[in-house]
Amino acid sequence: MAIERLLTLMARLRDPETGCPWDREQSFASIAPYTIEEAYEVADAIERSDLNDLRGELGDLLFQVVFHAHIAAERGAFEFDDVVNAICEKLERRHPHVFGDVKIDSAQAQKVAWEEHKRRERAERNAQASVLDDVPVGLPALTRAAKLGKRAASVGFDWPTVDGVLDKIEEEVRELRAAIKEEQEDHVRAELGDVLFSVANLGRHLHVDLETSLRQTNAKFERRFRHVEACLRAEGRSLQEATMAEMDAFWDEAKALETR
Repeated sequence: MAIERLLTLMARLRDPETGCPWDREQSFASIAPYTIEEAYEVADAIERSDLNDLRGELGDLLFQVVFHAHIAAERGAFEFDDVVNAICEKLERRHPHVFGDVKIDSAQAQKVAWEEHKRRERAERNAQASVLDDVPVGLPALTRAAKLGKRAASVGFDWPTVDGVLDKIEEEVRELRAAIKEEQEDHVRAELGDVLFSVANLGRHLHVDLETSLRQTNAKFERRFRHVEACLRAEGRSLQEATMAEMDAFWDEAKALETR
C-alpha cells in the first residue's frame, strides 16, 4: 500500500544512524509551524481550483501527520495506526445515523447532533470542563474568535440576530474612536481587538468563513494594486512620483475592469 511506503520512508529519514540529520533533529514543536503552513497551502490550492497542486499539497500535509505520529511512536506514546483508528472511531461515534440506527433528516440536524456529541465528549473527559475547552490556542485569532463565540452560543450566550451583532460592532467602533482620541496605546489595542472579535462573530452569524473571506479580499487588493503599479510603470513613473489622486484613479480603473 502507498501509505506503507510513506511510513517506511519516514522511518528511514528518522533512522538514528543513516537518516537525514535535519529530520532526526525535529520535534513536535519544531515541525508544528510546517504543519500549519501545509494546511494553508492546501486551502490555497483549493481556492485557486488547482487540483494538480492540491494533490501535492495534500501529500505534504499527510507527511506532517506521519512525521508527528512517528515521533510519538519513538517516545512510546502512540503510532500511526492509533491515529487512524482514533479518527475512524470518532467518525463512527459522531455519525450514528450512518453507522447506527439513529435517524437524521438534514445537514442542519446533523450539525446540531455533531455539536452535541462533542459537548458530551468534553463533559465525559472532565466534569468541570468549560464549554470553551478544546478551542485551540494556536488557531488564527479571527478563526478562534468565531469558534469561541460559537461555543458560547451553544449554551445561549449570543446575540439573537445579525442586527444585534452589527449594533455591537458600531458600539465597539465608537469606543475605538474614543480610545484613539485619548492616545493610549494599550486602550487602542484593546478596543481594536473588541472590534475584530465582534466582526469575527458577525461572520459566524452570516455563515461566512473569515479566513476565506479575508484571503479573497487580500487577493483583490493585490490585483488592484498591481494594476496601479503597471499603469504608472507604463507612463514611466514610480509610485513615489504619483499623487494619491492619480493612484486612486488607476485603482478605480482596476475595479471597473473587474466588473465588466
